[in-house]
Amino acid sequence: MRLISWNINGVRAVHKRGELDWAFTTEDADVVCLQETKVSAEDLPRSLSHPEGWKSLYNPAERKGYSGVATYLREDLAPAAWAPGLGLDRFDGEGRVIRCDLDAFVLYNIYFPNGGRGPERLAFKLDFYDAVFDQLTALVDQGREVVLCGDVNCAHRDIDIHDPARFAGHTGFSQKERAFVDRLLDAGFVDSFRAEHGDLERQFTWWDNYRNYRPKNDGWRIDYFFITEGLEEVMVDAWISPHIMGSDHCPIGLELDIDL
Repeated sequence: MRLISWNINGVRAVHKRGELDWAFTTEDADVVCLQETKVSAEDLPRSLSHPEGWKSLYNPAERKGYSGVATYLREDLAPAAWAPGLGLDRFDGEGRVIRCDLDAFVLYNIYFPNGGRGPERLAFKLDFYDAVFDQLTALVDQGREVVLCGDVNCAHRDIDIHDPARFAGHTGFSQKERAFVDRLLDAGFVDSFRAEHGDLERQFTWWDNYRNYRPKNDGWRIDYFFITEGLEEVMVDAWISPHIMGSDHCPIGLELDIDL
């Protein structure tokens, strides 16, 4: 099973430019998770709302042009169940979560809040982290395997940011935010990319477009596939695809040796 995750920063523009076609045609993917779609399914052309050979699940934000996630599954990959959101009114109006039960594991496609617009928004982000953590660990306690993918909006370690001294304590790299990833790892989750590639340096998934940092590869690694330990045993590969353009983020991928 091959899974792709990408914060696409506006799906209509990327689709119009043809910069999403690879995910459905050339990547041999079974699951494609998009974040920050900024659109409802009814506002998309049918070629994207219902691409041939794929099932599509959407969770748009109530606010137009904001947030939103989408999960695409190959036609023969039928979810046992799926749900938009966390089931918590405080968070679910922002269209940040799709949960999908694929039998072998539960897949969470999440666009985490940014937290960069003052203390109230940071508190919202930290509470969102707590709510996600509680759901994931509850599933683990039930004996389920879990995959969490998406834009976590947090660089975990110094190696995951191009200038850790400069950004120490900044939103997206504060100790309070980084503690969420620490808690996940302590609870038995695995950062799939680091498990596969160790401390490989300058591996980033987001670059500041306003400062034109991408050509210099001065970025942050804030997009992840976290998996439970049982899935690490069947992990074939995990990767970052910085050569794929179209967003200020690049796609990331995970391959698992699982019988579909």
